[in-house]
Amino acid sequence: MLTTTFPNARQPNLGIFIAERMRRVARACEVVVVAPIPWFPFNEAIRGARWNAVPPVEEFDGVPVLHPRIFCIPGLFKWTDGVLYAASLVPFLSRLRKEFDFDLIDSHFVYPDGLAAILLGKIFHRPVVVTLRGSIVRLANYRLHRPQIRWALRKATRIISVSAALRNVAAELGIPPARIQVIPNGVDAERFQPRDRAAARRACGLPLDRRIVLTVGGLYEHKGQHLVLQVLPELVRRYPNVLYVMVGDPVQPRDKERLLEMIRRGDLNDHVVFAGSRLNRVLGDWYAASDVFCLPTRSEGWANVLLESLACGTPVVTTRVGGNPEIVSDERYGYLVPFQDAPALRDALVRALDTSWDRHAIARYARAHTWEGAADRVRAEFEQVLAAKPAAAGVPASLGGDAR
Repeated sequence: MLTTTFPNARQPNLGIFIAERMRRVARACEVVVVAPIPWFPFNEAIRGARWNAVPPVEEFDGVPVLHPRIFCIPGLFKWTDGVLYAASLVPFLSRLRKEFDFDLIDSHFVYPDGLAAILLGKIFHRPVVVTLRGSIVRLANYRLHRPQIRWALRKATRIISVSAALRNVAAELGIPPARIQVIPNGVDAERFQPRDRAAARRACGLPLDRRIVLTVGGLYEHKGQHLVLQVLPELVRRYPNVLYVMVGDPVQPRDKERLLEMIRRGDLNDHVVFAGSRLNRVLGDWYAASDVFCLPTRSEGWANVLLESLACGTPVVTTRVGGNPEIVSDERYGYLVPFQDAPALRDALVRALDTSWDRHAIARYARAHTWEGAADRVRAEFEQVLAAKPAAAGVPASLGGDAR
């Protein structure tokens, strides 16, 4: 498995949705995760100490996770990431193959991981499965990235998309939709389930007597927290006890500064809580503590936070972008609004706060989207790929072995 987006000792929430799928896939086959760390001279000054502090070898649920360093030039040369990524890993994978003669490369995000995986697959004569995730929406519009993405998708042995919306983006690049299998992400039904709201609020340190609107995600313009703050003064006039809670860290310091300025201008200090980043395993309390979950995001592939909130019985208000309408498929689960339409967002939040929701029905709907079901479908794709190609010498072309 090849991805730069995977939980590590310094970033335990990074790519948790990829790790959850891998965890289930690994129950029926032997998996090694290669999660490279970008490197450049003066790396710590450019990217922060967290990258250099990631150990070279870790373990996730019994699966080895390896963190080789890959050369990556920041700034204007990001269009070289895929090629440099592949070139950096050739010696590493040559050594790894002596101990783990992998049958297949499973890559996540088409760029740079997918492009690098295709190049490495050609070097090591291995099939490559690429899973499309949300970044393709943005990167496909970049002049120097677009042809690389198109080439990688054309050369992939198999393409999986986490939403029909992303399949359509690939189709716009000239990839036949029939080549793309849509397999949405799942939700951990044990971790995310309805629970007593008062108990959940006490666990999160939140007041019991407030109407709570929650957003979970990095604090930056793409996720749309500023849009909630834009309509919050009107919500306060209607609901004087409303409280907007943001779980997540700023991507850049200026991102939080912008939100703080909006709070000051709107005199909203008593109506906003910055909760910081929280581990995925405790997010269920935050969803359950809330009256409404709001994600007014610019674009998404498949927003797992929506499914997690619904699995806890909490309705959502989100934007009609990407895979969001595939998750919020009925107004029994929440409301969809256009991106950057402040009046529509305000009205949807008012309607959501005033609605008497069937929270158990919401949870049943979301919990039907299991990670086990997604992993079964992914393994079936792997089996088909391996059945069509001779296995490596001495290694059977099947996924029937025990997980490592």
